[in-house]
Amino acid sequence: MNGWVKMVENQRDITRGVLAVLFIVALIGSSIWILRPFLGAIVWAATIVVATWPLMISLQVWLWGSRALAVTVMTLVLLCVLVVPLTFAIGTIVSNVDEFVAWAKSLATFKAPAPPEWLANLPLVGSKAIELWNRVAAVGIQEVTVKAAPYAGAFIRWFVAQVGNVGLLLVEFLLTVILAAAMYANGELATVRLVRFGQRLGGAGGENAVWLAGQTIRGVALGVVVTALAQTLFAALGLVIAGVPFVAVLTGAMFLLSIAQIGVVPVLGCAVAWLYWTGEPALGTFMLVWTIVAGTMDNFLRPILIKRGADLPLLLVFAGVVGGLLALGLIGIFVGPVILAVADKLFTAWIDGDKLEDATDDPQQPAGE
Repeated sequence: MNGWVKMVENQRDITRGVLAVLFIVALIGSSIWILRPFLGAIVWAATIVVATWPLMISLQVWLWGSRALAVTVMTLVLLCVLVVPLTFAIGTIVSNVDEFVAWAKSLATFKAPAPPEWLANLPLVGSKAIELWNRVAAVGIQEVTVKAAPYAGAFIRWFVAQVGNVGLLLVEFLLTVILAAAMYANGELATVRLVRFGQRLGGAGGENAVWLAGQTIRGVALGVVVTALAQTLFAALGLVIAGVPFVAVLTGAMFLLSIAQIGVVPVLGCAVAWLYWTGEPALGTFMLVWTIVAGTMDNFLRPILIKRGADLPLLLVFAGVVGGLLALGLIGIFVGPVILAVADKLFTAWIDGDKLEDATDDPQQPAGE
């Protein structure tokens, strides 16, 4: 009799446990489903806050210890750095799409100019360069442009469609800034809750995983985004000085290529070729030197910045950029590498085991410190 009662009680316990797990799963799934439209902005805001938290704390000390003033200044900076440039670039593309299409179609009637005199005077390669120039001018450009022109307009319109509605993107950017401001104001509380969640989930290892995730987020932000931003701004300055058209669009393209670890050289190389082709050898030479500097500056800037966070494989960053773009749209370019980098670091630390024990930092700062 006692054995039968115990069996019934065990069955009840199993049923209660299964129902509790199902209820929790359903609750979590429902919450994610409700927050799904905001997940991109939430992840991006969290990334920005974790990466810039030390800067905000230093600013708070400088502003007489006022958290409100520090949050206000950081919010204004985010608006100027994040929302304004991206909105301006996207708006430029959308508002001038007809002009871009017309320019692309005009390539079919483009006539190459005569080779410059200085090209023939180059030692060793001068005669061969003139011969190549004349061959391309006589045959290559016309054939290539005639074949490419019908596809140029379709490609640009496809790109605009992928970028999406400017108003919707602007709302998402503004939502990111608002969420970041809220996280700045309550960073310590959020950190405590995340650490307690990690402790409940995995004990000391779970707590250390929270700190490691924060360090990885900062590594992505410093080593990838900041490097891409600095390299793009330097390259864009060269385009402005050289008088290259469509600087806003080219700047946006260079920033995306830099985030994808391809760099600014493809865009600047085209600008150099265009300057030489249009009979501006002095500006072309200037732009060539500028391209060499801009194309190599990430080789020393990225290691300096990434050393302060986490060492990230190039393939992982590239996969995060492409996968994030396909999965989340434009905002996924920034979110994708962060998610993959955090997952990679946590998985590696879990495999190594003892290395996770050394990943903690100052417990008085939010995740990532």
